[in-house]
Amino acid sequence: MTLQGWFLILGFTAIVLTLAKPLGLWLFALYEGRRTPAHILLAPVERGFYRLAGIDPAQEQGWRRYAVHMLLFNAVLMAFTYAVLRLQAVLPGNPQGLAAVGEHLSFNTAISFTTNTNWQSYGGEGTMSNLSQMLGLTIHNFLSAATGIALAFALFRGFARREAATVGNFWADVTRITLYLLLPLCTVLTIAYIACGVPQTLAGVVDVQTLEGARQSLLLGPVASQEAIKMLGTNGGGFFNVNSAHPFENPTPLTNLIQMLSIFAIGAGLTWTFGKAVGNTRQGWAILSAMMILFLAGVTVSYWAEAAGNPALHQLGVAGGNMEGKEVRFGIAASALFSVVTTAASCGAVNAMHDSFTALGGLVPLFNMQLGEIVVGGVGAGIYGFLLFAILAVFVAGLMVGRTPEYVGKKIEAREVKLAVLAIAVLPLMILGLTALSSVLQQGLAGPLNKGPHGFSEILYAFTSAVANNGSAFAGLTASTPYYDGLLGVAMWVGRFFVIVPMLAIAGSLAAKKYTPEGAGSFPTTGGLWVGLLIGIILILGGLTFLPSLALGPIADHLAMIRGQLF
Repeated sequence: MTLQGWFLILGFTAIVLTLAKPLGLWLFALYEGRRTPAHILLAPVERGFYRLAGIDPAQEQGWRRYAVHMLLFNAVLMAFTYAVLRLQAVLPGNPQGLAAVGEHLSFNTAISFTTNTNWQSYGGEGTMSNLSQMLGLTIHNFLSAATGIALAFALFRGFARREAATVGNFWADVTRITLYLLLPLCTVLTIAYIACGVPQTLAGVVDVQTLEGARQSLLLGPVASQEAIKMLGTNGGGFFNVNSAHPFENPTPLTNLIQMLSIFAIGAGLTWTFGKAVGNTRQGWAILSAMMILFLAGVTVSYWAEAAGNPALHQLGVAGGNMEGKEVRFGIAASALFSVVTTAASCGAVNAMHDSFTALGGLVPLFNMQLGEIVVGGVGAGIYGFLLFAILAVFVAGLMVGRTPEYVGKKIEAREVKLAVLAIAVLPLMILGLTALSSVLQQGLAGPLNKGPHGFSEILYAFTSAVANNGSAFAGLTASTPYYDGLLGVAMWVGRFFVIVPMLAIAGSLAAKKYTPEGAGSFPTTGGLWVGLLIGIILILGGLTFLPSLALGPIADHLAMIRGQLF
């Protein structure tokens, strides 16, 4: 580990903390439906959408109606994307003349982008036309991100409102978030990426002459615009197969830093928005503090493991850290930091191959996802997932003090605790169940490139990434088969929407409750004790649930490595 590496990590953390309040203010304006500077240009567009769709943005919805509209919206978008991919060969915007995407791959990809997972069982530049990338996929990058933020707003209203029957209007929330937040920020980021050398063109291929005098064809496309929303919306789907390790997606250390900041920016800002919504910004800072402590702990372990390298190689006289699968222009520190950022959020973009990390270096991204990707987390999904753990934490605190627990002025009763447990239990049930199934079936065992603990880690990582809606992968798994495309597609859908519905039920239940002011017996939820309790609950639940699977995979892999055993 180097001083330069730590400067990058701590500097990145400081910038994220600095951005939290300004972005939180912007998000809070959208949460309340107030005007922003972007309304000057885009308010007529918003009104036009409402007139065209016959929507009254002032008419709010109860949690059930909010959920139904959200589910129907996403189901229609999924069907639309499936159709675009299946008809790719006959649609315009296909300069390479690519064939239609296969049935099981179209099914997997349509669900993947609908659920904000962006898992890719294909090589982007060799499978998807420009039209498929822009119309079929990028549209989801905006709308799945907007859906996540809208759902967070609904839960915020549940905590903030008193004896209310509604949690907002889904259509108004999604429209405002897309128009006044995602679109302006992505425009700025796209221009920045173009200035840094990222292509933005509708051309398919350009022929160049190499230094040796040979001719080489380089694939191009509208990369910069997709890169902007890919990161800002914590989507992660790469235009090119190697994602942000490709020099056209991520050419310089500056673009690498911009991408990492984009991944965390909105998630960090939403913590401040939550505090503002419930009338106490210290609540938001407490949540962000817990998130950043978990994040820095993960970065420390990953950076240390990658900088330490492989002792088997050291014995052969190859000194230094683990550079396998990493880009020289980024190095170990930036690669380790990126891997933790992208899995702490539900992004899934990669600038290095996680399958080539050391065992412990790969364990950290895996464990980040198994926690439910609540360490900042995906846009919207991270904060509402974290608040589910907060409900369990105040329940535990209530047991300790012998009174009905309360959080930000709302009593947390049996209904909220049961719904929170139901939502949180989705991840381990799906991850461990599908991993176990794939570890014994012939179709599942045909996927891993490696045998032994590392091969098991490849299967475990795939289902963890799918259920947690991350989308990154241990690249050694061959997932472009009917078995994995189908099963991972189901995992992504369940991991997204089987968490959302109980969460919305909690929002509706809380919105109907009276406000309960803090008293002498109330457990304080803004100080260090609360932050420690939150971290403890998260780690205990994650550790107890996933430690056996981690022991069979990356931990066994690490013990074998230090003994000099290579599988």
